[in-house]
Amino acid sequence: MSSNPWQKIKAEQVLFVIDAAHAVEEQLLLEWLSNTKSQIGYAGTVSHCVVPIVSDPENIPTEGLNMALQVSDETLVVPVRVVWKTMLDNSNHGPRWRDLLRGNPRRPGLRRAQKILDDDPSRAFCIMGKPATLADLNARYAARREIASVNENLADYVAEQASLALEVAERRLRGTRYKVPRQVSKQVRASDRYKVGIQAIATSTGESEQALRQKALTYFKELVALPHNFWQDVAASFNRWIISLGYENKLVIDLEKLETYRTIVREHPTALLWTHKTHMDGVTMQSVLFENDFPPPHIMGGINMAFAGVGFLARRSGAIFIRRSFQDNPLYKLVLRSYLAYLLEKRFPLTWSFEGTRSRVGKLMPPKYGMLKYVMEAMQDSDADDLHIIPVAINYDMNNDVKDYAAEQAGGIKRPESLSWFISYLRRMRQPLGRIYVDFGDPVIVNKAAYNKDPLALQRTAFQVGVEVNRVTPITLTALMSMSLLGAAPRAQTIEEMQDDMEALRAWSYSRDIKFTSDFDDDNQQRMLELIDNMVSSGLINRYDEGPETVYAVANDQQVMASYYRNTIVHHFVSKAIAEMSLLEALNQPDNKLAAFWREANYLKDMFKFEFFYAPTEQFQAGIRAELAHFEPDWEARIEETDFIANLLRTMRPLVAHCCLKPYLEAYRIVADVFSRLDAHETLDEKALLSAAFRYGRQAYMQRRISSKASIGEILFKNGFKLLDSYGLVAPGGEALKEQRKQISKELRIRAHRIERIRALAMPNDLD
Repeated sequence: MSSNPWQKIKAEQVLFVIDAAHAVEEQLLLEWLSNTKSQIGYAGTVSHCVVPIVSDPENIPTEGLNMALQVSDETLVVPVRVVWKTMLDNSNHGPRWRDLLRGNPRRPGLRRAQKILDDDPSRAFCIMGKPATLADLNARYAARREIASVNENLADYVAEQASLALEVAERRLRGTRYKVPRQVSKQVRASDRYKVGIQAIATSTGESEQALRQKALTYFKELVALPHNFWQDVAASFNRWIISLGYENKLVIDLEKLETYRTIVREHPTALLWTHKTHMDGVTMQSVLFENDFPPPHIMGGINMAFAGVGFLARRSGAIFIRRSFQDNPLYKLVLRSYLAYLLEKRFPLTWSFEGTRSRVGKLMPPKYGMLKYVMEAMQDSDADDLHIIPVAINYDMNNDVKDYAAEQAGGIKRPESLSWFISYLRRMRQPLGRIYVDFGDPVIVNKAAYNKDPLALQRTAFQVGVEVNRVTPITLTALMSMSLLGAAPRAQTIEEMQDDMEALRAWSYSRDIKFTSDFDDDNQQRMLELIDNMVSSGLINRYDEGPETVYAVANDQQVMASYYRNTIVHHFVSKAIAEMSLLEALNQPDNKLAAFWREANYLKDMFKFEFFYAPTEQFQAGIRAELAHFEPDWEARIEETDFIANLLRTMRPLVAHCCLKPYLEAYRIVADVFSRLDAHETLDEKALLSAAFRYGRQAYMQRRISSKASIGEILFKNGFKLLDSYGLVAPGGEALKEQRKQISKELRIRAHRIERIRALAMPNDLD
């Protein structure tokens, strides 16, 4: 049922801008205006003009409107439109296959519209956008022209404003999820910042401004998303379907925080930065926001994902595809920066993975600064300020990409994205994968003035996002189970032993206020058994039930995959692991054990600087103190006592250093061993090191110099290479260099042996 528009009209003269795609909509609107006018008894002057905005909101024909605006300034301009109700307005329904052939059911063609009216007239709902006097529109148009000449004439401006007013009115019926920008390319190209940028590039390159503008049109077409409500619906249905292939339909979300961020997005320029563990992350992020009627974010990704079909749909649901490399292309950078500045000013949220690539090892990857840098620079160019960055942690019970990661880390070649790759990926999704968890951290706020004063603001911001997203990353049952099984490996565990070990890890985590997924809400043994079945079915773990007890162990060829799940939560345990290792160092010192403890803790912190995000040194040390104080409040005062450290280690259940740090130490040791065999004048670049490390790593595993295949991996070796380079041990040098390389190899072996001592202490029989 449509409301009466005349109740809000007080002017003596009215011009209705009738947004009608065809004669059925035009007739319906005219009858609505006529019938409701007679109810009110309006006696003023009325005129109208048909402007088919809905037919193409990006290119609105305004010839007739230009003539219709030849009226007095007191005339009230009122836009009106027909809204067609469909099943899409119910969140449980999506577009049907026939809609892809027949077109958007929300914008029916002439014959279809007539049939709807014949069958059910209540499905047609007439709405009115916010009116404005012609004088007001003229004044706003003049003010706009002082900033940017977006519209060629007043009629263009009025049509644009009518379109915006009608979309606002329609969103009250449809939902906030359909708020999208219009005529973006046109408005960006008309802005002063863009014109100044073109002039600067023309001056520096010698190209004419006209040639640059023409070339830029290609970049605008490539970059600018064209979100459309129908394709948003299609994408939402597609996303739901993809998720349902392997995961439970109901995502686990912190809805209370999501509501808080709805307000932030409305009031501030916003970016939602999410962790990237699988190709499912973008699908999940879009689905969460759409299903909860969140303003649709523009999701930014690599242009490699814009392949046939998927690229078409993604662009029309808000995706911005960006070239992988454009450092030597100032025009492309100008177009991108100007586009982002526009979106920030207009409060359209942005979203992307701040790691820049999927984490192949499970833990948070170092942030990539490129996209964040461009968004911050865009903020500088715009009128926007106080960019609110919302960290988002997306986690999974099981990840379908892990098999690919294991192959890549073993030296395999990554398969390039394409339509055939995508179809194959979806087929492999058809297996039970459990649940998806989405958690939100506290916003990191970037102030324009503060950013300008701090040369390290970019790095600090990225670091804060990383720390915050780690903080809110929950412990999943799969990750905790993998951690327990890897800690016991190669020994198998009974279900009771697993439960005991996991309960110790769980109790420790609860006491440190670390988040858990909903699986841990109660003693949910059934959930654990279901997940074990899934892990056995996927080949991740082996189950042996032919003996008197059923036992479980990580499959010999699946250690890398199990390590992936363990690594998703390992950051929660790193400080405790470092404390355990530092206590063993102190134990080996005859005196001044406290100094030895802190020396080792800081050494290990530095050693793993390419693996983990740490708080600043003082906070890091405070965390270590607090951790040991849980077990002995006066530990620093008592550390010199005989047998104190040994007794403390025996009471520090659960011991975690062997679960957390072993693969990193062993991988670094492989890298160090490779370099220790070189003469001082010899070196290897990263590529040659990787080849040598893989060969030696496989040999070392066969000889059991290392304990797990999880220690043989490309990313681990690369970080080991970075570590040695930071110590000055990669580049060729004098004779002392050969001994220094041997020394770091020795130090890593010593610490690997300490890891084994902690593992022995952690075994139940050794604690009895």
